[in-house]
Amino acid sequence: MVTNYIIQLHIWANYGPRMAKRKLEGKNVVITGGGGGLGAALGREFGYSGCNVAMLDIDYPAAVLAADRVERGEATAIECDVTDYAACADAIRLAEDRIGPIDILVNNAGISHRSTFAETEVAVIERVMDVNFWGAVYCTKVALPSIVARRGAIVVISSTAGFAPLLGRTGYAASKHALHGFFGTLRTEVPKEVDVMLAAPSFIDTNLRRNTLGGDGQTASLSESRDGNAASAEDVAERIVWGVERRRSTLVLGNVGRVTRYLNALAPGVYERMMARSLRSEFDR
Repeated sequence: MVTNYIIQLHIWANYGPRMAKRKLEGKNVVITGGGGGLGAALGREFGYSGCNVAMLDIDYPAAVLAADRVERGEATAIECDVTDYAACADAIRLAEDRIGPIDILVNNAGISHRSTFAETEVAVIERVMDVNFWGAVYCTKVALPSIVARRGAIVVISSTAGFAPLLGRTGYAASKHALHGFFGTLRTEVPKEVDVMLAAPSFIDTNLRRNTLGGDGQTASLSESRDGNAASAEDVAERIVWGVERRRSTLVLGNVGRVTRYLNALAPGVYERMMARSLRSEFDR
């Protein structure tokens, strides 16, 4: 009985009522964090679909390299610190000058931390919120008029931490929960022709996992023990573009993500114990 209910919930949440597919050919796409693993993969995937892409990243050389690897459509690299509203405004306007009015914004820029709250400096949590949450808010604020006028789409790269707790990542989980609250509400404010999609991958094999912040703000590589269960950036990017085409509102990716979503909803205490037991070893001294 419970298993059948979970299956039905999954089908509705991920496939839902059928809508006319969004045509991507010739659309103009802005991707934040475009120089990183998933951002670069998204640029290539949107390019394969015939889109023009602007790759925004604080690491300009990485954005240039990512743009050079887009094989179809026009691609450009733009330096942008998403924690600076004025910089976001300048970058979005420069993207429009280069590739045209924005149809699709992908809020992908993000950082993480791995440290218990007791051992985390407040500045680390502020930094995570600035990049993950405020960066998405800033870029969306600037791009929204164009997206609404062109009946486009906003994509937000969230995480399973956006709907479930994650031990040792209080600031990261808070930033992702904030994204769900903000953009889920924004979806109710924009015209129905405008899509707002929250994509929630679980583990992705990118530099975000290997280069995260410790409680003191210094880079602290994550354990490699989970890399065998991590999806490739290319597979995740392909699925996200699929979701944009099919106008999904929520896209939970991977078996871990799906189990997390429903177990946390149906039996949160059980989920919390299992999750904590799984991750506690990362903090054993």
